[in-house]
Amino acid sequence: MLTRRNVLKASAAAITFPSITGSSQSTKPKLKIIQIGTGHPHAGGKMNVYRNSPDFEVVGVVEPNPKLLPTAEKSPTYKDLPFISVEEALNTPDLKAVAIETEVKHLLTYAEKAIDAGFPIHLDKPAGSKFSHYQRIVNKAKNKNLTIQMGYMYRYNPAVMLMRDFLEKGWLGDPFEVQTTMSKVMSAGARKKIAEYPGGIMFELACHVIDLTVGVLGAPDKVTAFPRQSLQNADDDLVDNMLAVFEYPRATATVRSAALEVDGFARRHFAIAGTGGTCHIQPLDRPTMKVTFSETREKYKKGYQTIEFNPPYKRYVGDTLDFAKIIRGEKKSDFSPEHDLAVQKAVLLASALPIT
Repeated sequence: MLTRRNVLKASAAAITFPSITGSSQSTKPKLKIIQIGTGHPHAGGKMNVYRNSPDFEVVGVVEPNPKLLPTAEKSPTYKDLPFISVEEALNTPDLKAVAIETEVKHLLTYAEKAIDAGFPIHLDKPAGSKFSHYQRIVNKAKNKNLTIQMGYMYRYNPAVMLMRDFLEKGWLGDPFEVQTTMSKVMSAGARKKIAEYPGGIMFELACHVIDLTVGVLGAPDKVTAFPRQSLQNADDDLVDNMLAVFEYPRATATVRSAALEVDGFARRHFAIAGTGGTCHIQPLDRPTMKVTFSETREKYKKGYQTIEFNPPYKRYVGDTLDFAKIIRGEKKSDFSPEHDLAVQKAVLLASALPIT
């Protein structure tokens, strides 16, 4: 059963801060990795981290969309890398992992191909709009003892890690409230592209903080969505202002996401209140934490204090280092298949989408 305590034990204990900052200097042979797709918004950032990783060697790129291929081939991100077919990629000698970075609508198709071929994968978010397809892939991976690492980018954020540690130690008491917001301003072109997918901005963007919400509270008993299109005279169908309420026996959570918030990155936040204290991380991308405790906790005083994190958080570095450890058999994934399935179900419900 997916419970808050089980999730915290799995996700908080095994990651250390050096792995987040990227200070690892691996002397082990590099792991060969292929990236399938360049159309995901995170594709370029992930590729840059893989190419600079002490653990991975990028040996090729697949771009199955002929419309995206010319741009990818000219991009400095993929300079000097061979562009190959899916079949060539999945038959690469001594290949150890596959990163799935296609457009969202194709993620599950290529994820399944890689799992069927016997490779652990990094699967970017969100995990498609058809839950049964994702569940089938997860079950295949479990049967083959293959890891699916989901691309939720705040899992290895040092402030999030510290928050999990506080929860696991019981310093925040029993959580009764979560508030989180993940927003930005999207251009007209970006809005139209996102509007191609059902689920609006919640599906596209807030899945990151839904992963955190399920991580600290567990799978919700009920999710109620409040979708709105708030931009007047919009030249698209994007549901651009969304709220979801997650219900638990003794807690509630509110998740908000909008595609029209000025300087939305600065207000991206995650706050959890418990009977022993409150923890507030803002902004998520350059984290600062404000935390209060009902009593002194080791080096932390009673009452409010601010915790800064240096060096600055870098997206994807912690994920990449942890992925290498899992592939080498040095540890198990900190996020179970059950957690990932619970997250995907919550994402769909929060996006006012059916579970099919």
